[in-house]
Amino acid sequence: MKLGLYIGYSGSTINLPIEMIQAADRLGYFAVWTAEAYGSDAVTPLAWIGAQTKNIHLGTAIMQMPARTPAMTAMTAMTLDQLSGGRFLLGLGMSGPQVVEGWHGQSYRHPLGKTREYIAILRQIFAREKPVSFDGKYYHMPYHGDDATGLGKPLKSILHGRADLPIYLAAIGPKNVQLAAEIADGWLPIFFSPRHYAESYAEAVNAGLAKAGKSLADLDITPSVSVVVGEDVDACRSFVKPTLALYIGGMGAREKNFYFNLASRFGYEAEAIRVQDLFLAGKKGEAAAAVPDALVDDVALCGPPARIKDRLQLWQESPASTLNIMTFTVDAVQLMAELVL
Repeated sequence: MKLGLYIGYSGSTINLPIEMIQAADRLGYFAVWTAEAYGSDAVTPLAWIGAQTKNIHLGTAIMQMPARTPAMTAMTAMTLDQLSGGRFLLGLGMSGPQVVEGWHGQSYRHPLGKTREYIAILRQIFAREKPVSFDGKYYHMPYHGDDATGLGKPLKSILHGRADLPIYLAAIGPKNVQLAAEIADGWLPIFFSPRHYAESYAEAVNAGLAKAGKSLADLDITPSVSVVVGEDVDACRSFVKPTLALYIGGMGAREKNFYFNLASRFGYEAEAIRVQDLFLAGKKGEAAAAVPDALVDDVALCGPPARIKDRLQLWQESPASTLNIMTFTVDAVQLMAELVL
């Protein structure tokens, strides 16, 4: 199993944990991952990090596809990959309807079809076998709408990128997970539960792999896991619960929240309803307190080093191949390196 590091830095100002990232680089971590919502972007911090590290791969988790044309994403990926000496990992996702339509002003409808076409175009651009020509249902290169000038022509990237530049896809719903297993090199699942892999993920993953003629070895399954080290297990869990409450309760509308659905698939539907009701009523503290301890333990590693070592076995026995930890301390980065690497 490899280790990755998700970093938290976004807010009214950017504060990159460079010392922690450099420690992960020295300790042999595979990748560091940045993110974007509707503030700072994922690429600029990664370029900054790449200039101050040596070996660690540089991943986006994720670049929002509706914010960029496929060609712009390919240009960015190839540029950063070359500047970093081939360390870039292109993590993509659709985000959610609130961000896509509210922030980017794009339609969120048909996410599966759009994702399939988007990645097909990226593969063409990276391959550089011929000028890119694509006439799909959602993307057209060259553009030929009613308002087209008619002057567009197929083009081939001036920059020679890696034809096999890795593409990772964020997905949690069954259809999205199946698509990721089919068309991507890696899958980025948030709030992954190894204990519930068989009933929540396995069917979709296996179906996607079978459709593409691939095996599990062909897919880098890279779940995120919060790691909070301390002697008081309940106190450690309390650091994770507000984030779970935010996602289950507020990351999406009541009728369309992917994280609420995920918690329900894990067997916590009644608890998820209570968390969502409290959160949407503005009672965020009560919502966090309502997150079950068992759910925290399903998706996070909390407590003393010995407890973390014991519970880590669930992840090591699962199909996960890269464990992306979320933490705010160098000590936790060091501990996970000792336990895994």
